[in-house]
Amino acid sequence: MRNLSLSDRLLDEIQHGLNTSHVHPAARARDYPANDITDGELDEHEIAHIAGLMRVNNTGEVAAQGLYRGQALGARAEALGANMQQAAQEENEHLNWCQRRLDELNRRRSLLDGIWYWGSFSIGALAGAAGDRWSLGFVKETEQQVCAHLDRHLERLPPQDKRSRAIIGAMREDESRHAESAANAGAAELPVLVKTAMKLVSKVMTFTAYRV
Repeated sequence: MRNLSLSDRLLDEIQHGLNTSHVHPAARARDYPANDITDGELDEHEIAHIAGLMRVNNTGEVAAQGLYRGQALGARAEALGANMQQAAQEENEHLNWCQRRLDELNRRRSLLDGIWYWGSFSIGALAGAAGDRWSLGFVKETEQQVCAHLDRHLERLPPQDKRSRAIIGAMREDESRHAESAANAGAAELPVLVKTAMKLVSKVMTFTAYRV
């Protein structure tokens, strides 16, 4: 495989960003976690609530794609860039699962996905430029916050919504593994101010994606 020039890589990232924000991602080898699982009866209010939560998760996976791809672009070590690309592929599977669940509920994705993708891509590229340890620290903190976020969603889902629970549970396992891998690879501990800012941005994303 030939080495791509910077301009080719940027064009590839633009295409990927457009696909991630507007196109249903292609399914990969892993099974859909909700296969062969049947929900209990759900009323319209519960369906709307579930769709809001899954729309938030979908937007989170869009942002994760941008974050990891931005970090891969800016990574100094080739191995780290490859690991970031692998993580992005797993997040793409999560994106597929969330989109599929929204389709089942006959609900749309967030209208703001493009904004979150490119915002996260920019942050990822800056983290990569800051150095690999800081980039890994950003992954570790992001994934730890995502795990806490998914735990809250599991608490908020109606008990009879077994399909969404299976999807979120599988996603959480992957996110926890990403955080652990980043820590083992030498992630730097981010300043408290940065962690706080990340939480505030996450709250804005959650609030908007649930509704828009």
